[in-house]
Amino acid sequence: MHVAIAGNIGAGKTTLTKLLAKHYKWEAQFEDVLENPYLEDFYNKMERWSFNLQIYFLNSRFRQILEIRETGKDIVQDRTIYEDAYIFAPNLHAMGLMTNRDFENYKSLFNLMESVVEGPNLLIYLRSSIPNLVSQIHKRGREYENTISIDYLSRLNERYEAWAHDYDKGNLLIIDVDNLNFVDNPEDLGTIINRIDAELNGLF
Repeated sequence: MHVAIAGNIGAGKTTLTKLLAKHYKWEAQFEDVLENPYLEDFYNKMERWSFNLQIYFLNSRFRQILEIRETGKDIVQDRTIYEDAYIFAPNLHAMGLMTNRDFENYKSLFNLMESVVEGPNLLIYLRSSIPNLVSQIHKRGREYENTISIDYLSRLNERYEAWAHDYDKGNLLIIDVDNLNFVDNPEDLGTIINRIDAELNGLF
């Protein structure tokens, strides 16, 4: 079983990944944020480090998918390889923060990787408004995220919505997180788990 959690910066992916791993006794695969050698540089100078950052994430996520396939374990994954390719990299390119040459190189590499990987059994998309994202980003207090603009988050949200609308890699569950506090409210977490159970039962 491979379940993946998608969503914009600050939507709650990592937190929900941990909670679901604990509840279902799944193994959690996390996004490589703390060990990422490019992230801080990227937020300080996006146009210089965008390609490096996206290649790093692509490599990291492809490696995760291969590990998921090889171990045969039940995995819940924090963010997917598709978000990099369909949301973050095209957004950087559209904003003029990644050159045409680098973007074409990136897409070529992703297409090669995508040809040998399968989508998750279930994708959970955490839909969030911009005010909620900003609140969550400030709450966790990562210094390098202070430079993230409303415009940048808005562009990402638009791309997330378009991607979710056209998603065809497998089962998709969309959860609106604006009015859910699954960290502090067990009932809200229970609501999410009930919806996931319904999806998972349909897979067998």
